Amino acid sequence: MRNDLKPARLSARDVLRVGAVGLRARRARVVLSALGIAIGIATMVTVIGLSESSRSDLMAQLDRLGTNLLTAEAGEDREGNPLKLPKSAVAMVERIGPVQHATATAEVDARIRRSDLVPEERTAGVTTQAARTDLLTALGGEVDRGVWLDAASSRLPTTVLGSEAAKRLGITGTGETIMMNDTRVVVVGILEPIVLVPTLDRVALVGFPAAERYFGFDGHPTTVFERSTDASVEEVGAVLARTISPGHPGGVKVSRPSDALAAKAATDEGLTRLMLGLGGVALLVGGVGVANTMVISVLERRQEIGLRRSLGATRQAIRLQFLTESLLLSALGGVSGALLGAAATYGFATVQGWTAVVPPWSLAGGLAATLLIGVVAGLYPAIRAARLHPTVALNAV
Repeated sequence: MRNDLKPARLSARDVLRVGAVGLRARRARVVLSALGIAIGIATMVTVIGLSESSRSDLMAQLDRLGTNLLTAEAGEDREGNPLKLPKSAVAMVERIGPVQHATATAEVDARIRRSDLVPEERTAGVTTQAARTDLLTALGGEVDRGVWLDAASSRLPTTVLGSEAAKRLGITGTGETIMMNDTRVVVVGILEPIVLVPTLDRVALVGFPAAERYFGFDGHPTTVFERSTDASVEEVGAVLARTISPGHPGGVKVSRPSDALAAKAATDEGLTRLMLGLGGVALLVGGVGVANTMVISVLERRQEIGLRRSLGATRQAIRLQFLTESLLLSALGGVSGALLGAAATYGFATVQGWTAVVPPWSLAGGLAATLLIGVVAGLYPAIRAARLHPTVALNAV
């Protein structure tokens, strides 16, 4: 009798084949168990993909619009009374060396109505502001329909409406008229939405000379807009208030509109983490489903385990079989979830007009997470199956 006999070892191919047989025998249960994993991975991939797509689109907007726009607004004095910026504010800002563009808008006391048949108190939530002719150049705005104010039209009773203002007034094209106080004003243009200064979407803009002539405007700007080189934004921001109002710089509020978009990106990142947490919970639930399936599989297949053990299968072979089944089950859910998440990301991003971004690390991380769950969920059932004594397993009913 030879004492050097060793148990046969299963090749990797045989281990995969034996593990797959166990899954094919219980297809309905396998699909339901894999579904939990798929939902968790799909949620995580979709959340990451949509977050990255949204952030990429937002950063692209910032790149196009620039982060070098500063605004200076009139504040209040120590008693809380509103202050006025000097009429020469724009000219003073233009003297700052790095400044490339400077312009201004101003609040105008003119109530807007769709026509003279509409009561004066019904203003449709649209206000009036005076604007310099170089406003769009400084803000990077564009006209959707019609034309922008020029040297001639800025002196006449004409207006350019913000995109939201046009909707609220029911204006669909140029040439129509609206009422500002008791003056009939012709609409010569409608603007595209101005992302950096969304408040201008809800106003009707008239020229500074027209505002003084028809509505009693005193010529003091309310907001000064300034663009400088990117490298000098902080430097200009530090001296902007003192330049506009040397005697009372505390009465001038300086801000950067692009900071709001950057804050939005940070908020999106926080929401992404929350949704990833929810996806992780779904993934955990899926892992529990896999573990439950594998435990039941061990209980149902005790005779099979006993037969294999009596034919020479080692405990290690039994452990590998059930661990492989768990890994294959998790991998099935992980791959399905990754594909579903990527498809959902591309579909939603396309509808929103974004450039779809699915980071490769999110797919790799999702698949790695499913394999880890497969190992953890299948380890106990595999050990339990390997510990079954062949005689007890074969006698199981």
